[in-house]
Amino acid sequence: MAFLAELGIITATKRHPPLYTVADSQALRGEIVGGHTKNLFLKDKKDNFFLVTVGEDAVVDLKQIHQVIGAASRVSFGRPEMLMELLGVTPGAVTVFGVINDTANRVKLVLDKDLMEHAVINAHPLTNEATTSIAAGDLIRFVEATGHDAAILKVSA
Repeated sequence: MAFLAELGIITATKRHPPLYTVADSQALRGEIVGGHTKNLFLKDKKDNFFLVTVGEDAVVDLKQIHQVIGAASRVSFGRPEMLMELLGVTPGAVTVFGVINDTANRVKLVLDKDLMEHAVINAHPLTNEATTSIAAGDLIRFVEATGHDAAILKVSA
């Protein structure tokens, strides 16, 4: 939050009980407006890591996504240990905001084009006990300020 404030980015954060799945978080839909995220932490056979952030209802073809995101091979889900090492979060709390912890820039971030059409994007602020709302343009500013590219690609079906 301090990093966002230093960038002059205004966000709103709502605390709530821990949410582990999209289904859990859909109970908050009346309270938090905007695009809600689903995050996939993926790796290819050459140990390249990807964080793919899509809308909560997006359908992603995991057998074909490697061609869209620039992976060296088909992808699989990254291990929880690597998720913690690279993004500083645990399963259930995966978030686009995790790129702040990827100081070695080992994770390629991919934001789904359809998600980024929302004026406001909602994501966990490194914990699944809150949801932070941020303007789509400010999310891109944040990502770029962490040294990552904000690759916006059509990854959902």
